[in-house]
Amino acid sequence: MRILAAALSAFLATAAQAQESGPIDPARLSAIVKTMAAPEFEGRGPGSPGEAKTIAYLTKEFAALGLEPAGEKGAWTQDVALVKFELPGASTISLGQDGVSRPLVRGTDISVSTLRPVDRVAIKDAPLVFVGYGVTAPERGWDDFKGVDLKGKIAVFLISDPDFEAKPGEPVAGTFGGQAATYYARWTYKYEEAARRGALGALIVHEAPGAGYGWSTVIASNGEAFDIVRADPAKDKLLLQGWLTREASVDLFKRAGLDLEAQKVAARTKAFQPVVLKGASFSADYAVAHTQVISRNVIGKLTGAKRPEESVMFSAHWDAYGLGAPDAAGKADRSGALDDAIGVAGVMEIARAFKAGPRPDRTLVFAAWTAEERGLLGSEYYGVHPTVPLETMAANLTIDVLQPVGPAKDVVLIGAGQSDLEDQLAAAARRQNRTVTPDAHPERALFFRADHFSLAKRGVPVLLLMGLGGGQDLIEGGRAAGEAWVSDYTANCYHKTCDVWRADWDLRGAAQDVALLYEMGKETANSTAWPNWKPGSEFKPARDASAAKRK
Repeated sequence: MRILAAALSAFLATAAQAQESGPIDPARLSAIVKTMAAPEFEGRGPGSPGEAKTIAYLTKEFAALGLEPAGEKGAWTQDVALVKFELPGASTISLGQDGVSRPLVRGTDISVSTLRPVDRVAIKDAPLVFVGYGVTAPERGWDDFKGVDLKGKIAVFLISDPDFEAKPGEPVAGTFGGQAATYYARWTYKYEEAARRGALGALIVHEAPGAGYGWSTVIASNGEAFDIVRADPAKDKLLLQGWLTREASVDLFKRAGLDLEAQKVAARTKAFQPVVLKGASFSADYAVAHTQVISRNVIGKLTGAKRPEESVMFSAHWDAYGLGAPDAAGKADRSGALDDAIGVAGVMEIARAFKAGPRPDRTLVFAAWTAEERGLLGSEYYGVHPTVPLETMAANLTIDVLQPVGPAKDVVLIGAGQSDLEDQLAAAARRQNRTVTPDAHPERALFFRADHFSLAKRGVPVLLLMGLGGGQDLIEGGRAAGEAWVSDYTANCYHKTCDVWRADWDLRGAAQDVALLYEMGKETANSTAWPNWKPGSEFKPARDASAAKRK
């Protein structure tokens, strides 16, 4: 009797899972993650021995799924030429004030990296200029630079948008995204703007609310950085870029006779003028090791039955942070189980589900990107060198981190108000008896921090599922339990050695979310309709420019 009861219980549990997630199997998601997060993959760092094992595994699995190669020249892969930068040995970094030098400890007070292929960074007593939020937004009538000369200088930025900390009634309130970050909030934008203006380097004042993560995330790379190979890196990239802790920043401003909080208030006005930090200077001396490596995107497809020139893409990134300093238990591989082996598993499960059914009208593309953790570089390379036309790509559906703590009553939407795909998501969620909850942490700028952004800025309508956008309303424990998982993962495991596969995960909720993208993709792939950006989206003009290609 006990055996029959156990069998019945197992059957009912399996049936419940199938009802929750349709063709997406939580057990298969778990098995794929367990493989990709195994120690022998060494944290899947681009250009490492772990990459070779990862690419071999993915191409084998894509072929076993019955996909067709969709990389370069009929292959499964697309070569992505990268330059890897490392900072070996000791660094001498300091802030000077009226002839008195204050050393800065890398990793404790400051984090720096270099994206120019030089053998050494040697900066001596460079002046520092505070440029507020460093935003140039003509459409909003905003310019923080006011023509300041940054050549030979270090620009000092605040993180986020000018209205991020605005109080009710301040004129700036609502000028940008408020708590919902725009691209101007991103550190990548600020470094790009400093480089465009000829700065020698740039430092961003780190504050966790505006950055969206703590100092431990800032220093996770330990100075290691990647970039695509550039024709003129001195034109495109700063000699030095980095972050200052808030404590070091407060001290820097105080020694220059300024109050950081008062300067932040001033920077929230259109009248803000750049401020030369009186008597302050910055010096740095450290070696740079730079090597060119070829990393790879892995791309497969199912050719459409009726309109093969049109496509729908599913994607995730295969890379993680590779090997780092050993933790207390001696573990050195930062295996990225949830960031983002789970996303790759979702893409593979979607491919398996499609292969088991009728071939859709439009071509389906399945991509596993390299170097997301190094600046969305694999997807960016694909955006410049697509293997299927982006003008006739109906949608990109991206997975980057899913929660492992059970089924939920809702799904969290990143970047609400951007595209028609959100309406499809809501409809698919209703069919699962679920709802859509907007991103609870728009200040983290997650919409600009995943690979879909590389295609969005080229006009392709996109939708991102990312578990860091806020706690889901879990069946067991509700929103509080969902938020507890997000908080714990972000603080303790994000980009760290403890992001590992666990046998006690409950991936039914992750499977539910993957199933939503499967249903959306199926609907879009068998439709003649073209999802579009909503009016007012900054990405709509790029899509409109190619409208003639979509007849």
